[in-house]
Amino acid sequence: KKISEILEKSAPKPGVPADLQNLLSQHFGESRSVIELEELKLPDSCFLPVNDQTHSFSSYLKEICPKWAKLRKNHKEKKSVVILVICSSALRSLELIKSMTAFKGDCRVLKLFAKHIKIKEQINLLENSLFHIGVGTPGRIKALVEQDGLCLNSTKYMILDWNWRDQKLRRMMDIPEVLYEHLYILYSVYPLFFILVPRSWSVRVFCY
Repeated sequence: KKISEILEKSAPKPGVPADLQNLLSQHFGESRSVIELEELKLPDSCFLPVNDQTHSFSSYLKEICPKWAKLRKNHKEKKSVVILVICSSALRSLELIKSMTAFKGDCRVLKLFAKHIKIKEQINLLENSLFHIGVGTPGRIKALVEQDGLCLNSTKYMILDWNWRDQKLRRMMDIPEVLYEHLYILYSVYPLFFILVPRSWSVRVFCY
């Protein structure tokens, strides 16, 4: 069935932790032992409340990070960010950066995608400056992690732009190459907290 046909028969639903757990199990099911698969299961404490579809992106961040001002002030580590937002494309990343104006306050946001930005430039910025929020695509984030340009040890929140659909109605997890790179990041940062942004955003209703 076409994605459009499926969407006509089903209303948008918030993403839930089980969606992410099932994705990990399906991808690694044939290549990992039973014990290894058990280790991939994240406890409920790793997830914060999902978006009930009434929030803007800024208001959702305010809800899940009520002590953001303190986290921002205490963040001193270069080559790292407190919040990492993962999107399917550079254009979507820019949309979310613009939409979080009411939340971010006195902090620095770094664009983590490949469009018009060389990876060496991003590595230099991370090494020499302090950033609090990173927003970008799985491919570029994966490359930065592999080249030791981005360290995730001090990252407190990972936001997944889970349900947003592009012009072809594909979510981030429906694009094979994006999915592979995204799973690599999840596998690399297993000990961290994971959060789903489960609102079904689309271009026509994205008006914050």
